[in-house]
Amino acid sequence: MPRKNAKPDPQRQLMIKVKACQRLVKEAAYYETETKENEAKLQRMKDEKKDPYDVKKFQEVLGESQMMIPDSISRRDRALEDLREYVGVLRKEEGGNAELMGCEWMVEANKMIGEENG
Repeated sequence: MPRKNAKPDPQRQLMIKVKACQRLVKEAAYYETETKENEAKLQRMKDEKKDPYDVKKFQEVLGESQMMIPDSISRRDRALEDLREYVGVLRKEEGGNAELMGCEWMVEANKMIGEENG
């Protein structure tokens, strides 16, 4: 069955973009927290003179966490920029739609992109 060329629901698209941004913000924060915790644990392992093999393996785990930070930050920043652009388009095209402009997803989007006044 062919797809209809109907315009996608802007509120649904906004919800998807907001939820993606929320997930990516959480993910970036998680990797940063995990790295700090692993650095502390690695230092404790060295201070307690744990088995060198265990220390080496844990350094590899820490390295993997550190490699994930730049990637997760760039994905978060791209998603936030995409959301910012989409909100701008919605304001131009749907500015008179009070239901859309006042919906919970628009409020959340404005918080995420730092624009409290819609």
